[in-house]
Amino acid sequence: MVLLGHGLGHTTGVAAAWSTIPTGFSDKPWIFDGDVRLGSRTGRAFGLIFMIVTILFITSAVAAFMGSEMWRTIAIAGSVASIACVVPWWNTVIFGARLGVLLDIAIILVLLVPGGEGFVDFFGLP
Repeated sequence: MVLLGHGLGHTTGVAAAWSTIPTGFSDKPWIFDGDVRLGSRTGRAFGLIFMIVTILFITSAVAAFMGSEMWRTIAIAGSVASIACVVPWWNTVIFGARLGVLLDIAIILVLLVPGGEGFVDFFGLP
């Protein structure tokens, strides 16, 4: 459920980049040089990355539910992509997206660092 919810949360990045739906994102520029905003071409490209991250996390959740060990690889890829699409927009994203980066780091650590298996086993995941 955490993976599914985290994936669905990335839809706010898609909506912020591609629509006028209020998402809580600010109109501040990204953290790099220039006045690049989420509604710009670059911002819309990142909106597509937000969509890819959504798909990765939903796929990971379904794979875990189905008992496939592929969920781990997909979750790690989703977490790395999530960090890559949120951090450049740190000044723009909502607070929940910043917390999501902490969740991404936790997912990576649990799945890659020795000893994380106990956490996965605790929840009965494959």
